[in-house]
Amino acid sequence: MWKYQVLLMALSSLIVEGLVDMSSFPSKTDPRNIYLPEIPQTTSHDVKTECQYYPSNFTVNREEWPIIWGPATSNNMNTSAEFLMVYNSIDWTQAPDIPIRSLTPQGGLNLVGYDTVNDPACWWSATQCVHPKQEGINGDIAICPEPETWGLTFDDGPNCSHNALYDYLVEQKQRASMFYIGSNVLSWPYGALRGLKDGHHLCGHTWSHKMMTTLNNQEVLAELYYTAKAMKYVTGVTPLHWRPALGDLDDRVRWIATQLNMTAILWNLDTNDWAAGSQAGVTEETVNERYLNYIKMGSNGTFARSGNIVLSHEINNMTMDFAIKHFPEIKNNYRHIVDVATCMNISHPYLEDIITFPSFEATTSQNASTLTGSGVIPGATGSPSSGNSVTPNVYLYNGPFFIAALFGLFLVTK
Repeated sequence: MWKYQVLLMALSSLIVEGLVDMSSFPSKTDPRNIYLPEIPQTTSHDVKTECQYYPSNFTVNREEWPIIWGPATSNNMNTSAEFLMVYNSIDWTQAPDIPIRSLTPQGGLNLVGYDTVNDPACWWSATQCVHPKQEGINGDIAICPEPETWGLTFDDGPNCSHNALYDYLVEQKQRASMFYIGSNVLSWPYGALRGLKDGHHLCGHTWSHKMMTTLNNQEVLAELYYTAKAMKYVTGVTPLHWRPALGDLDDRVRWIATQLNMTAILWNLDTNDWAAGSQAGVTEETVNERYLNYIKMGSNGTFARSGNIVLSHEINNMTMDFAIKHFPEIKNNYRHIVDVATCMNISHPYLEDIITFPSFEATTSQNASTLTGSGVIPGATGSPSSGNSVTPNVYLYNGPFFIAALFGLFLVTK
C-alpha cells in the first residue's frame, strides 16, 4: 500500500513541460539484475507445458488494475484516484479537436466521409500519415534510416509459448523490438522478464488491443498508462515507445501519447503473418511468398538508401515459426538486422537511464559489448560494467485484426 501512496504523491507533483511523470511506478525488478526461474514454463518448447499457469511474486491487487483483456477503463479504473490524478494533470484544452472514429458492423474502421486528400488528422489508417499536422506532437517512427537494414519487430507478446523464438534469437545474438500488451505482461510476467533479460527493446502495445481512434480520451490514456505501469512493475523499465493495434492512430491519439512522453513505432512492411488461415485469401503459402518478396528487397536496391521496419507477431507458434524459417535468408540479403532503438540510435529507450543501448555503428561492427555509460548494456546482468549476453514509401495496410487466443489469467491477489 505504501508504494501506491508514494505513486499518488509523485503524480500530485506533475507536470514537467506538459508531460506526465511516470518515474515513480512501483516495480519488483531491478533491471540490472534479473532473476528468471528455470521452470518448465520458461525452458520448455512444448506449447502445453509453456502455457500452464505459474505462480510468481508478481501478484496484484485487482482493485488497482483493469480487468485482464478488458477495456483499460474497466474495473472503474477511470474513476480511481490514481487515474484521475493523471488525467486531471493534463491540459485537455490543448488536445487536437478530432472526432472519435467509429467501427463498421463488420468490425472495421468507418472511413466514410473522411477527407483523405487533406488528411487533417494525420490518420494512419486512412492515409498512412506519420508526420503530425499539429505542433507539439511526437512524430511516428516508420522506417529504419540505415540502408539495407531489416528492422525486426514482434507484436502481441509476451506469448506464453515464445521460448523457441527467444532461444533462437539468443543463438543468433539478435535483438528485436518487442511490443507487449499490458494484459499479457501481467498474465505471463516471466515472458516479459525474458524479453528484457535477452536485451530486446521493449515497447507498449496497449492494454487490450483496441483500435485507438475509436476510444475516447480517457480510454486512450488508460490503454497507454496501465500498459506502461504493468511493464514497469514486472520488468523495472518504463517504455518510451509504443505501437497502436493495427497502426490505428491520429493526431489526437498521438497527442495523448506525447503527454506520456511516448512515441509510436509503425512499419513500412507488413508480413500479414497473423492472418494465415484466419482471413480469406491468406494462407501459410501467401505469407511465405510475402516474406520472400521482402527478403529480395534487401539485395535488389529497394532499400539502398534507407531500411525497413517489418511488422511480425509472436501471437502464436505459426507466426513465430515464419520468422525463424526466414531469418537465415533475411540475414543473407540484408546487411544488417537490428531492433528499432538501435537503427534509430536511441541509446535510452526507457524512462529509466540504467540501460544503455549501443549505437547502430557499435552494434553492426560487433563492438556492442564494449560500450560503457550510464547503465547496463541491454541483456546484461549485475553491475553497470557487465558484458552483453546476448526511404522507400512502402506502406502496406494491415486489415482488421483478430486475436487468435486470449492468454489472460487473473493473478493471485495480495
